[in-house]
Amino acid sequence: MKPSVVLYKSLPDDLRQRLDEHFTVTEINGLTAENLEKHAEAFASAEGILGSGGKVDSEFLAKAPKLRVASTVSVGYDNFDVDALNQRGVLLMHTPTVLTETVADTMMALVLSSARRVVEVAERVKAGEWQSNIGPDWFGIDVHHKKLGILGMGRIGLALAQRAHLGFSMPILYNARKHHDAAEQRFDAQYCDLDTLLKESDFLCISLPLTEQTHHLIGREQLAKMKPSAVLINAGRGPVVDEQALIEALKDGIIHAAGLDVFEQEPLPADSPLLSLPNVVALPHIGSATHETRYGMAKDAVDNLIAALTGKVEKNCVNPQLLK
Repeated sequence: MKPSVVLYKSLPDDLRQRLDEHFTVTEINGLTAENLEKHAEAFASAEGILGSGGKVDSEFLAKAPKLRVASTVSVGYDNFDVDALNQRGVLLMHTPTVLTETVADTMMALVLSSARRVVEVAERVKAGEWQSNIGPDWFGIDVHHKKLGILGMGRIGLALAQRAHLGFSMPILYNARKHHDAAEQRFDAQYCDLDTLLKESDFLCISLPLTEQTHHLIGREQLAKMKPSAVLINAGRGPVVDEQALIEALKDGIIHAAGLDVFEQEPLPADSPLLSLPNVVALPHIGSATHETRYGMAKDAVDNLIAALTGKVEKNCVNPQLLK
């Protein structure tokens, strides 16, 4: 008999067919309270779940007593209670590699669009304001040869360093839990403490997961240490930055601008001051949002689930200590 799994995110037809070949699949639209109640029998018998979004914690696990594997279509897993999963012996699988280049592209796009005011001036052109030669009120700031600071030198940070250093001749500074030999050897990246990173970076790019340690890591005190000409870029997790402190810093000229793909509350509320500030580029969490990358993430999530439920895990496991 095939293992039972619950699929809570739609998949491309070929990937759904592959899932059906290995498992008995119940497909639902999200891990809502209504769906948990409506499909209680499916969750009670499920050995695996696959999808993205929704909270998977001890309360959820109580409704899925046979669960062995949770496979998320994402690199981040802050909506999973990893301690609860560990206590139950449930493997957590994610997709950390396939989106690296695409998210790094997005971060570089935020650097360029924030510096050159691309969104703002494009809207002014569309509004008919371009009536003569442009003056200083249309000007942006240079990117090339400026110092790029990376907070969190993982796969995405390394890919961003490659683009910035080789493509735009930018010196690279970084802060991470440990020295990154590849970044230092390939891109002459300089490791520094957080204070130095804040004080010296012309562009501060945040690529960190959300943990208790990183929540509001960048607040009023940290923003005040940045250059008035500096630009903050966040494509990691919204709550790493104290959003209210950032709004005040942008309004008061503490920093020059911000390029944001992630926010404390998503979708971003319509009354957020970030939407009315001209020195903010705000994107709807599109870091990995290309057709190719989203397909790759879904494929990895399916592969991960199959590997985990057949005892063949080689990569992409958040809690590999359970395999021992």
